[in-house]
Amino acid sequence: MTTTTETPVPVFAEPELTPAGHSLLDAASELFYARGIRAVGVDLVALEAGTTKKTLYDRFGSKDRLVAQYLTRRGARWQHHVLEHLAAQPDPRRRVLTVFDALEEWHAGQDRGCAFVNAYAEVGAGDQATRDVVRQEKDWMRRLFVALAAGAGLPSPETSGASVHLLYEGALVLSTAGGHPSALTEARATAEALLAPSAPTAE
Repeated sequence: MTTTTETPVPVFAEPELTPAGHSLLDAASELFYARGIRAVGVDLVALEAGTTKKTLYDRFGSKDRLVAQYLTRRGARWQHHVLEHLAAQPDPRRRVLTVFDALEEWHAGQDRGCAFVNAYAEVGAGDQATRDVVRQEKDWMRRLFVALAAGAGLPSPETSGASVHLLYEGALVLSTAGGHPSALTEARATAEALLAPSAPTAE
């Protein structure tokens, strides 16, 4: 079976909200990422948004649904960001590395790492909606790397792409939770080595 070289379409979209809903989601997004989901209550979100807890529940129904919307919007913006970078890179092999470059730019000034990993660590095991969003994002990244590996002409692109995805996800965790800030740079260098054309075998 031939592996597709087409980049996967985004699985997330910006939510359609009222102005008050946008204010609440903006406040929640900043607070959840900076302080953690469990540490932030709906009262604080409503206060920071300049609205009321009743409005929050009217717009989102529950804190769990607000968390899912926070991750969904972040996922939509991340996917748009990485696809923009890929569209500007015509070289098939460099496109694999472009994802790492897009991530470095995305995380500039953000010291808490991957919002999806953080959310799963906090609430994912106990909340179906959060778990589903996190797994959709991780599956999209895996499919993206497989498609890029196929486009780069790597042998066994399913395996090659999955290997680069493991590098990427592992580096995301190590760069923050593991206290290894150069992990993404090292993962990119390892991916670049995997992409290097094999030297011809001497006869």
